[in-house]
Amino acid sequence: MAGPSTALSPVIAASTHWLARAYPGGESNTVACTLAELQARQAVTVAAWLRYPTEIDAALVAIAGPGGSALLDWKAGSEPEDEYADGEGWRTWVDEVVVSWAACLLADPMLARRGVDSVIAALPAIPDPRPRPHARRGGGLPNEFRRLLQPDARDREAAALLRHPDLLEPIAAMHRDSLLYLLDAEPDRAPLSV
Repeated sequence: MAGPSTALSPVIAASTHWLARAYPGGESNTVACTLAELQARQAVTVAAWLRYPTEIDAALVAIAGPGGSALLDWKAGSEPEDEYADGEGWRTWVDEVVVSWAACLLADPMLARRGVDSVIAALPAIPDPRPRPHARRGGGLPNEFRRLLQPDARDREAAALLRHPDLLEPIAAMHRDSLLYLLDAEPDRAPLSV
């Protein structure tokens, strides 16, 4: 499993940025915006690790590029005025499948739990002599995914748009079937709202 491969960093950053802009949590200088972006980053990280499970996969996407945000922009109605303007280059690093899977994870807590469990199960058990910045919780779930799996009241309020199943549906529906297949989840199960 690629896990924390640095090759996926641009994909994770750009895909998170796209989700945070398409489904904002508040004004850019508020805590709500930061909390929403943290939840988006956790969902995107899980989705990217599921999509690119090996170091080779991560390296190949770094070479070939993930495809960009054009279709996502159109589906979400968030097309930029000028996609070639300075400062819009990050859009080329957005991965459509990763964003779609992240939307599925944000809208469905049970699917998010299944995705995180799959990622954790696939990570190699290499002892790390360095101390981890966050302790693991009971059940083996790292704190790094707490906001995705167990959002508190502030998290839910901050990410009201980002976690709303109806608003996410056009994006989540794009690649939901492949995520359900990958996670061996039931395709006809309706998403649960948070």
